[in-house]
Amino acid sequence: MLTSTQNPLVKEIKKLHQAKGRREQQLFLLEGTHLLEEACAVDYPLVNVCCTPQWQERHQQLWEDAAQRCQRAELVSQEVMQAVATTVQPDGVVATAKRRQIDNSGDLQGALLTSLGLALETVQDPGNLGTIIRAAAAAGAERLWLSADSVDLDNPKVLRSSAGQWFRMPVSVSPDLKAVICQCQAQGTQVVATVPDATLSYWDIDLRRPTLILLGNEAAGLSRDLVSQADTRVQIPLMPGVESLNVAIAAALMLYEAQRQRITNRK
Repeated sequence: MLTSTQNPLVKEIKKLHQAKGRREQQLFLLEGTHLLEEACAVDYPLVNVCCTPQWQERHQQLWEDAAQRCQRAELVSQEVMQAVATTVQPDGVVATAKRRQIDNSGDLQGALLTSLGLALETVQDPGNLGTIIRAAAAAGAERLWLSADSVDLDNPKVLRSSAGQWFRMPVSVSPDLKAVICQCQAQGTQVVATVPDATLSYWDIDLRRPTLILLGNEAAGLSRDLVSQADTRVQIPLMPGVESLNVAIAAALMLYEAQRQRITNRK
C-alpha cells in the first residue's frame, strides 16, 4: 500500500491537477466511483487506479474490473488519497487515463449534422462546460464543438460536472468555429445564435430542422463575428432587473425547446 505523498506515482498524479501536467503526460484525472464506472462501461483506456482499502471493500467488483483495464492498480492511504484528489472529500478512488484523441481541426469530416448540435465559444467555467455536456447528452444532441480558447476539456471539474456523459458525447475542439458554421450551413443546417437583443424568442423559431446552436462566453457572450454568421438570432426572455442567464442553463433551455418541438411534431 502506498502511504507516502512523496512516492513518484503520487507526484505524477498530482501534476494532473494542472493543464500543463495533463499535456506533458498526455493523461487526465478521473475522480470518484461514478466516473470510474462510466469509464469501465465504455472500456475507456485506464492507466493507473488508486483506492483506499475501505473503498475496495465496498466496491470489490468495480475494483476488479478497473484493475483488469489499467496498467497499475494500487491501494493507498487516506492521506495519499487526499493528496492525489482535487475534491475536498474524495470518495476513495482516483484513476488516470489517456487523454481523448480530440479532433482539433473541428472539421465535420463529411458527417452530416442530421439533428442537433452545439458550438461553444470561449466558455471558461469547467462546471458550465460539464453541465452543458450532460444536458446535451440528455436532450439527444449529436455533437458539440468547443473553441480552442475555452476551458480544458479534460479539466477534472468538467468530467465531474458531466456526470459521466463526457465519455459518450462527441466533442471537437476547434481553432475556427467560423469554419464549422460554414460547413454546417453548406450541409443545410440552420445556425441559431443566442443574443440578448434579438427580436425573436427561442420558442418562436422552428427547431425541428437540423440545427446548430451557438452559445458564448459567460461574461461577453458571442463574438460579433459568430453572431453575424448565424442564420437566426434568438433571445431567452428575462424579467426586468435580471441581466443574464448562466450559459449552461441557456443551453439546456434551447436543447429542450428543440426536443419539445420535435416530440410535439411526432404526435
